[in-house]
Formats: sequence, structure tokens, C-alpha cells
Amino acid sequence: MKIGFTTSFPIEIVYAAGHIPVDLNNVFVTGRANDFIESAEFQGYPRNICSWIKGMYSVARETDIDVVVGVVEGDCSNTHSLMATLADEGIEIIPFSFPFSKDRTLLEREITKLEKHFEVEHSAVIKWKKRLDKIRKKLITLDELTYKENKVTGFENHLWLVNSSDFNGDPDDFERRLDQFLSEAVTREPQKAEFRFALLGVPPIITDLYEYMEEMNCQIVFNEVQRQFSMPHLEENIIDQYLSYTYPYSIFDRLNDIKPELEKRNIDAVLSYSQSFCHLQIDTMIIKKHLDYPVLTVEGDQPGKLDARTKLRIESFLDMLRY
Repeated sequence: MKIGFTTSFPIEIVYAAGHIPVDLNNVFVTGRANDFIESAEFQGYPRNICSWIKGMYSVARETDIDVVVGVVEGDCSNTHSLMATLADEGIEIIPFSFPFSKDRTLLEREITKLEKHFEVEHSAVIKWKKRLDKIRKKLITLDELTYKENKVTGFENHLWLVNSSDFNGDPDDFERRLDQFLSEAVTREPQKAEFRFALLGVPPIITDLYEYMEEMNCQIVFNEVQRQFSMPHLEENIIDQYLSYTYPYSIFDRLNDIKPELEKRNIDAVLSYSQSFCHLQIDTMIIKKHLDYPVLTVEGDQPGKLDARTKLRIESFLDMLRY
């Protein structure tokens, strides 16, 4: 069975049950993204609802997804209504919650509930965790090649880390391709850029943001949320792993991870990306207040390329950094 999900959750359980986890976001943005949005709006989804929600709705309806795990606490509040509309169409829904309080007992209860639903032993889940952690260690190497040796581009870093949310449904193939990529990347000449940037926030829906930043002689050496999808802390316990995963929790948990990474990576400036109509836009207020770096906010709505206004804002921001 293919188990779709709305944001990263303990996929080790799905693999232990012999099923295939599918990140609905990845299918949406790499497929017929605008068609998926149009289809959702045709079904009645409002224009002023996040494109990711509409995209996931259509992916779940129109592709071979058998069940959807909806993260109903620790992600977008619109997920509640997304789950309701999918359930109304006969799609099986499994709710999962990351407690905002980061209460260990509550998270353990959610993980245990999921294990019981999929009828798997905890020992089998841990076995899969060890298998996936082997790949995650290699993704740490890829990340280091990005910010230490400057041999992996910001987009390549984004692509590998964002796909580690489900390992493309085939960890063995993912690892083979990753090994090949790393073997090639280490032979490259280091990139040289005028400015080193961090990209904070959800993965951008803008298709050419990384390309444009490179054209402007800037290198993105930190993809905050994508890195979190790769579970970089490699905790021994699966509960600790998903407590260390910062995305579902508060902006202050994210900042505790962001601040040392910015220093370690010798960042010059920050792009704070947010999606239109998303509550995470409010977090930018706190990010600007608590980071001692120049911060430019970038907003995306529909899938597609950067608009002229955003390009001009980026160019003006770079001029400010120079002078």
C-alpha cells in the first residue's frame, strides 16, 4: 500500500509495516503542480488557501494513494479541513500529532498508537530506524560538502534533503543514487560566491529561486527545514528523534537549531521564505528580532518562477549588503 502523508512523521513505522510512504508535497511540486491546484479549486477549494493544501488534496484524490496520514498538530491548521474533505471522498485518514508542548509522554503515545494501527512491533520500527539512519549519515556528508567544501549547490542540497522525507519510497535506490552523487561531488572544484545565504522556512514553491541566487553570485549553504526532514541529529531513540525534529514545534525551537548553524556556516545573510496565506509568515517577525543577520523575506504563492518584483527586491537587498 502507498501511505501518503502531509508532512514528515515517523515513516519508520510505515516501512516496518511493509508499505510505501509517499510525501504528498513532493508528488505535488514535482508533478502537474498547477493542474493539481486548478483541480482542487474546481472541486471548491478557495483561491486564498495555501497552494500546498490544494496540491496535496488533488494528489491524494488523483494518484494511487491508499491511505493518508494527516499531521493535525505541528503543521498547518488547514490540514484538519484537508483531512475532512478527503475522508468525505472515502479516503482512509490516519491522524498524527506532534504535541506543541513537546511532551515526551504524549509523543510516545502518538507513536505507539501508529504502531498499533499498522500492527508492527516497536523492535521492527527501531530496525528500520537504524537502516534509514545509515542513509541519513550520508546526507550529513552531503550537507558538509555544501557548506564546508562548497562542492554541492544549494539546489542539490535542497533536492536530496527534501526527498529524504520519504526516501522516494525506495531507500535502497535512494542510497545507491546518493552514493553515486557523493562520489561525483567530491571531485568538483569548490564554488566561489560573493555571499553565503541561509534559506529559512518551508521548501519554496518558487521553481528558480536557487538558480537566480546563483546568477546573483550567491550560494545557499543552509536549507533549514529540508535539513530537518533528514533527521540530522541521529538520536538513538525514535522518540528523541522526533522531539529533536524542530519543524512541528515553536519558532523558538527552530531558532535554537538555526542560530548555531548560521554561525557554523559563516552566513552573510538570510532569506526567510514563507508561503502565501500561511501562519508561518508571522514567525518572520520573531526571526528578524532574534537573528543578528540581515534578513530578506520572500513569499511564494503559486508554483512557478520568480516574479520581477521579487527579483528587484533581492537585487536591492544585495546592493545593501555590498554598501
